[in-house]
Amino acid sequence: TLAVQSSIAVAFLLFILITSNPFERIDPAPSDGRGLNPILQDPALALHPPFLYMGYVGFSMAFSFAVAALIEGRTTAAWARWVRPWTLLAWMCLTLGIAMGSWWAYYELGWGGWWFWDPVENASFMPWLAGTALLHSAIVMEKRDSLKVWTILLAILTFSLSLMGTFLVRSGVLSSVHAFAVDPERGVFILMILAFFTGGGLALYAMRASELRQGGVFGPVSRESGLVLNNILLTTACVTVLIGTLYPLALEAVTGEKISVGAPYFNMTFIPLMLPLLIALPFGPLLAWKRGDLVAAGQTLRIAAILALVVALVALSIYQRGPWLAYLSLVVAVFVMTGAVAEVAKRVKLGAAPLEESLRRLWNLPRAAIGGALAHFGLGVMTLGIVMTSAFQHERILVMKPGETTTIAGYAVTFKGTAPVKGPNYVEQKGVFEVRSGETLLTTIYPSKRLYDSPPQPTTEAGILPALTGDLYAVLGDAQSDGTAFSVRLYFHPFVRWIWFGAVIMFIGGAVSLSDRRLRVGAPAGTRAKAGAMPAPAE
Repeated sequence: TLAVQSSIAVAFLLFILITSNPFERIDPAPSDGRGLNPILQDPALALHPPFLYMGYVGFSMAFSFAVAALIEGRTTAAWARWVRPWTLLAWMCLTLGIAMGSWWAYYELGWGGWWFWDPVENASFMPWLAGTALLHSAIVMEKRDSLKVWTILLAILTFSLSLMGTFLVRSGVLSSVHAFAVDPERGVFILMILAFFTGGGLALYAMRASELRQGGVFGPVSRESGLVLNNILLTTACVTVLIGTLYPLALEAVTGEKISVGAPYFNMTFIPLMLPLLIALPFGPLLAWKRGDLVAAGQTLRIAAILALVVALVALSIYQRGPWLAYLSLVVAVFVMTGAVAEVAKRVKLGAAPLEESLRRLWNLPRAAIGGALAHFGLGVMTLGIVMTSAFQHERILVMKPGETTTIAGYAVTFKGTAPVKGPNYVEQKGVFEVRSGETLLTTIYPSKRLYDSPPQPTTEAGILPALTGDLYAVLGDAQSDGTAFSVRLYFHPFVRWIWFGAVIMFIGGAVSLSDRRLRVGAPAGTRAKAGAMPAPAE
């Protein structure tokens, strides 16, 4: 494992020294510096890329463990237990990194959205999907000694997707609004690293995977089967994103024709895969290993399902519009949330035992179980935010003069004019918009247009009135010919912040799981002796 990890470190050290030497002299040196891209001059960018790359690098540990297992020709429950914390930590970092990038794009780019299915966004999303599948397959391998060959393959492919994402971002082969430091020479070097480690890992897998001893069998209705379904849907979703991301590149290489694959393709292929996954998600933890009782799980979840239907009916009575798929998705999102609560309630026998007994059981629950339920709950929160803001958002595009008022989603928005502002390295034309609910002045928001000094580049800054139930989002456009009227875009995004709240809850769930002592030690001594595994690393 250490040898593989060291080879990865050497490869990237060579990449830095050969293509990106930080000590290379610039002659002549720019008198005022080269300047940072204006849209990158944001505090969130101090955290977003490091968390993404911690996720990418973290998956290299799973890759190293997988290659070591193939070289030795054996995998055990101890192997899965050693891999899980590294995979979980990488998954946590990637989850938070993607969420930070979405939040930054939402408030900084001024286009009113939070996800664009951009190639660079997809480049980080694909390893996240594969890493999520790896987390769940490793559980089956640890608990039931099954899915060994598949788990090894997932570990190789997850890191390979991380390398491919780095290549796509830095090579410039795909156009993206997120590509800030493209260099074909660096792209070729990263492609060589990708080919070496991915090709080597897959070649070793092809030669040695058949020698790995498979574990026990399980019934079609069991927790193992639920996790297999999870893996099938997640990997299929990952493949659909991969095809949509690389198809324009392949078509251009073959025919010379340039096209782009946009949100309609991804929505059309991704949603039908995610809905069954989310519906099945609350059932999985309630099924027993080897052979489960689907009817009993359904009875446990009946209150959760009823609550989900009630929420959807309330939403229908409020909005009275929107496609049926939105309400179905809303039912599923709430079902995931209430299902996670029902899972914990069943574990602690809430309502079937005295409250003190239930609290004691909650305290004694394995942290991995609590963390998993939290992560599932966070996924439900995120899904609810995605559904609500996608299906029920309001949008108005108009030209406004100072003193004019318009309404959107129950808010009265009055344009008071603009004011010039001098920033530290930019000049800004700041719009002033008063927001009222009825006769009550709620706040004043200040969307603006900036022109930076170095490099000379214009940017758009959104004005946002945040709220738990939805954001009012204003964008100041160009001045009209008379110089006083401006084009204005107003949006109301219902529950959009729940997307990022859900991501934070998922991160917290991962952290709680990671604190489980069982993930910080090797397999039990009896298991290690029986399997002939190497000693567990010291804590």
